Amino acid sequence: MTAAVTAAMLVIGDEILSGRTKDKNIGYVADYLGQLGIDLREARIVADVEEHIVAALNALRARYDYVFTSGGIGPTHDDITADAVAKAFGVPIDEDPRAIALLLQRHKPEDLNPARRRMARIPQGADLVANPVSKAPGFWIGNVIVMAGVPAVMQAMLDDVAPKLRTGVRMTVETIDSGGLPEGAYAAALGAVAARWPELAIGSYPSYQDGGFRNQIVLRGRAPEAVAQAGEAVRAALAQLRH
Repeated sequence: MTAAVTAAMLVIGDEILSGRTKDKNIGYVADYLGQLGIDLREARIVADVEEHIVAALNALRARYDYVFTSGGIGPTHDDITADAVAKAFGVPIDEDPRAIALLLQRHKPEDLNPARRRMARIPQGADLVANPVSKAPGFWIGNVIVMAGVPAVMQAMLDDVAPKLRTGVRMTVETIDSGGLPEGAYAAALGAVAARWPELAIGSYPSYQDGGFRNQIVLRGRAPEAVAQAGEAVRAALAQLRH
């Protein structure tokens, strides 16, 4: 079986941690990568503090095949992601003529002020990530892919890099409703199923709807036949508990 391809997400920005801005990128990236057979294994949110970004980036890029970042590549003083990435990789950073050319597709030369030119500062050795929405590019260096924080722009950048990513076998996912049984009633039986199929990720997920709890059991794995067999075992256990 093909080995899993793994990824992490690093969300950068004081506005996320303060609650002012609600993150919409982690869930999107997780779903998008899942469709490609890439497992999002970890997500972190860090403030606009260079040493925090560098430390998180170095930890994640050593552990996973890919690290996707969002936020901090705009024109203002607190947009420090590019500098932090350059520091993490130990490379210089400067205005990139390719990025300047892209910005000139949107701005007149006389309007390309120092703030806007900040968005053309790219770590040495990085490839550009296209931004069809506002032209200011992201970039890809090593196994780190740096994207904008604005969801529409981030999504467009993800579309640009997707064809270049190494992908794995897509997960097969099966969801089974507990049929009104509380988690405490089927926990032991579910644990037994999980022990029989250790290669699968099996979890129970409660939600509160219409004045009551609804419990769903989710089975995930790269072997469809194993997911199907474990699913049948779960259904049989639930049916036995109901009678």
